[in-house]
Amino acid sequence: MAVTASSRRPIRRAAWRGGRAALVALTIALGAAGAGCTTNPATGGSTFTGFMDTEDEIKIGRENHPKILRAFGGAYQDPALARYVSSIGALLVQTVERKDLPYSFTVLNSDVVNAMAIPGGYIYVTRGLLALIDNEAQLAAVLAHELGHLTALHHASSRGRDLLANILVTALGVAGGNLAAQGGSMIAGTTLMSFSRDQEYQADELGVRYMSRAGYDPREMGEFLGKLRAESRLEQTLRGKSPDAVDEFNYLATHPAPIERVRRAADIAARTPVPRPMTESDLYLARIDGMIYGDDPDEGYIRDRSFLHPRLCIRFEVPPGYRLFNTPRAVVAYGPQESRILFDVAPRAVDVPVRTYLTDVWARGIRLTDLETPTFAGLAAATATTQLSTNQGPRVVRLVAIRDDGGRVYRFIHVIPPGLAATQDAATRRTGFGFRRLSEAEAASLRPHRIRLARVRPGDTADTFARRMPFNEFQRERFDLLNGIDPGETLAPGRIVKLIGE
Repeated sequence: MAVTASSRRPIRRAAWRGGRAALVALTIALGAAGAGCTTNPATGGSTFTGFMDTEDEIKIGRENHPKILRAFGGAYQDPALARYVSSIGALLVQTVERKDLPYSFTVLNSDVVNAMAIPGGYIYVTRGLLALIDNEAQLAAVLAHELGHLTALHHASSRGRDLLANILVTALGVAGGNLAAQGGSMIAGTTLMSFSRDQEYQADELGVRYMSRAGYDPREMGEFLGKLRAESRLEQTLRGKSPDAVDEFNYLATHPAPIERVRRAADIAARTPVPRPMTESDLYLARIDGMIYGDDPDEGYIRDRSFLHPRLCIRFEVPPGYRLFNTPRAVVAYGPQESRILFDVAPRAVDVPVRTYLTDVWARGIRLTDLETPTFAGLAAATATTQLSTNQGPRVVRLVAIRDDGGRVYRFIHVIPPGLAATQDAATRRTGFGFRRLSEAEAASLRPHRIRLARVRPGDTADTFARRMPFNEFQRERFDLLNGIDPGETLAPGRIVKLIGE
């Protein structure tokens, strides 16, 4: 959850993971396209583009590039890493059919696992995705796939859709100052549309074409898609959902990688031999050594069931059975049977009592019951309950607002299925009661997690490395995913592996 500067340092919210929380979308309006077709430079066929020409594309990209940066925490501040990613992109650009775009490549400061392209040749990868990649060939596969979307004119081929498909998805949250204005839906789904199944398949095929022309091992396309699938499966497990759902091609997913897509990429690579293909694992790993992993300091840190924000100097803890996820827009905790806890900060400081803020501003127009005005950590608070209809059925909702001396309001929304209200309400209320301020020393001691490299020595195993990971659960699964380790695989001495440390 990000902090931005203002006179009272209020919180600004932007957008994403998909797959990392029930989702709210930040849409970008691009205007309407007309009708028309053009010759597809990648396939030679005819593609509907709505009379959009190259000049239009470049203008759209130039206008929306700053919005992408704002939505994803800006560009990641590592000039050497930025130059490295751009150099791989520049090599791949030499292999594509479209030479009429001023291609650019940006590393976004987001732990979301995603890559994307927008009209005009703007291509983005997140540091979350870079952490998952094992070698330079996999990075080339990702960039080549996004180039495939641009060269095949996928962004302009679907009239009536948002042209920035597959971009901004954020974890479940309620952003506005007035809950009634949210239409009564506490669990919103993304309104963004991803590329179609056939477009994803075509971008994979073109990606293999481009990375092969550049001399990279085309088999790494399927390898990385397999890692995306494994990452999605672990994420589903962390949320208490069936991991098998990832094999259903989800058009709203930010990086859909069902098993069929993995197999297709492997088949294409098998038909595309490359003499002496490049992989460059050690070189790639050296480039990401020390890169921030997970939460950025501006968004606060999740440590087990606790959320700590060094800039806001606050912390709270969610009940056992809940798992925390952090996004630029809000902090979300997933609990038993679709229970949720959402935390954010009001967009503006207030100069009214916190009870008035709860009843007349935040929840204006909503019927509240059980209104109370407790004190949390010496701060004035107000809490009440209501019942709302959501896209997942009726829910009991508890609202908690906590106001500090400067007028900033911290907000909790507890979303509970009716059948769990008796047990979960008491548990989630303790989250508010446990809210407290961090001392300056506590805040200063917090450090982000970073990618760290280790060389395997005789006797080292995946289990011994996994126990060094700063996670209280799924340590081995996280280590295997991070390093692309298959079940039963033995670590060879001399291999470099990724770990997470400070």
